[in-house]
Amino acid sequence: MGMEMVLDWRSLGSLLATLMVFRTAVRDFLPPEAELLLRRVLARIAAAFRPPRGTILIDEADGAGGGPNDLYDSAQLYLGARCLATAPTVRLHKPRQSPRPVASLPDSHTTHDTFRGVRVKWTSSTRTVERGGGGLYPYGAFGGRGHGGGADQRSLELQFPRQHRDLVHAHYIPHVIDEAARMRLKSRERRLYTNRATGPGDDHHRLWTSHAFAHPSTFDTLALDPALREEIRADLLRFAARREHYARVGRAWKRGYLLHGPPGTGKTSLVAAIANLLEFDVYDLELTTVPTNSHLRRLLVSTTPKSVVVVEDIDCSLDLSDRNKKQSSKQGGGGGGDDDAATAAQLAAVSPAAAAAMAVMGRESISLSGVLNFVDGLWSSCVGERLMVFTTNHPERLDPALLRPGRMDRKIELGYCTPPALRVLTKNYLGVGAEGCEDPAADPDAVTGLMAEAEVLLADAAAGVRITPADIAEVFMGCDGAGPAAALGKLVDELRRRRDAAAVALGESAQDTATD
Repeated sequence: MGMEMVLDWRSLGSLLATLMVFRTAVRDFLPPEAELLLRRVLARIAAAFRPPRGTILIDEADGAGGGPNDLYDSAQLYLGARCLATAPTVRLHKPRQSPRPVASLPDSHTTHDTFRGVRVKWTSSTRTVERGGGGLYPYGAFGGRGHGGGADQRSLELQFPRQHRDLVHAHYIPHVIDEAARMRLKSRERRLYTNRATGPGDDHHRLWTSHAFAHPSTFDTLALDPALREEIRADLLRFAARREHYARVGRAWKRGYLLHGPPGTGKTSLVAAIANLLEFDVYDLELTTVPTNSHLRRLLVSTTPKSVVVVEDIDCSLDLSDRNKKQSSKQGGGGGGDDDAATAAQLAAVSPAAAAAMAVMGRESISLSGVLNFVDGLWSSCVGERLMVFTTNHPERLDPALLRPGRMDRKIELGYCTPPALRVLTKNYLGVGAEGCEDPAADPDAVTGLMAEAEVLLADAAAGVRITPADIAEVFMGCDGAGPAAALGKLVDELRRRRDAAAVALGESAQDTATD
């Protein structure tokens, strides 16, 4: 046994020595051209014994429209988390507000992955693509720097044994997409997007700008009636869990909310709480900066799934009032020119840029029809899981077509502060709850008495005491550090003042009626 191993090692040593002598002889006696030819022949012979390989090319941007390729982003995220831990070279990028850097595959580098026993190779590359008005890649489609008349198009090349083509296409690519989606949900930074103001000649490439979304509002801190709060929470969670139900009944996976009520009743806080509950991004859409209906559709399809699209104060953004009322007004003698002038004046008060754009185009920037199609048209089903939230102080001004079910599935009225909402506010701002007061220096009896009086004043509808949660929060903020008794005392004084003012106003109204 030992003698056989010695002979084997001697044979291997002889073979290596022979190969070295042959290599030296080739370099010494063959011309460089013959040596290159011999290398090519040997490479072809070696390739003939290797199994054929398949290739998938994944570009960073879509060649048809120049938009981002989600598969490229998913593959880079997957490789950075799974395949680059032992790579000699990686590219690191730290997004703003992210706790740690993200790794990606540098250009002209290679890494490997194994899936169900099949070894695949990933290679990153960059090529220059000509850009022009009539080409596949319009100007500005890519984020890379241009060289002359072209732009840098980054790509990932996936190579695999050709006999495993079905496994790669049917299982490995979906595996990469699913793993990347899980990574995004686990560590993603939620964003607040707003649409850019555009004017004639803009390229419209960057439709949205974004910032980190870190609003602290939650359903536990909302100054709402507990029954209404839990009803909204249950409705949202049911919507998020019913993807198969929406597909089965043939409806787009979206839901529309209309939040209405006086200013200061918590509409914006509710929007933030909804986004925090579902962990959705927020798209704050400013309609007065949208130049056309087609641009509005482009804004819609450029949003992402798991998002809340918000249009605040829609009654102030555009003239979306009841068409029947406007038609009756015109038949009664009103002129269309007066309506156009009123609309222009309204837009000028809300947004001077929108008024200027309207003057250039000679018409209103977008129409009621465009908004209706945005909410419930064919294009509205192209994004995925999404909430659309409209807020207004005057729902009676809106056209009924905008309010029908399917467009606005839930209409939620946020009114003036009630005793249950006051308890939430005192808990948030003063630390006063059902279990007592968190401030040990406070007089429990005084706090309890003031709290009871404030609740009585709020509950007395006949007294006409109306105050918004925002007003109460402002009172409490003004007493920061003074203690809960001082803050509640100031609130009671404000409620009494409003009660007396309402009584005086009611008496004057009754006197005027009697005089008439």
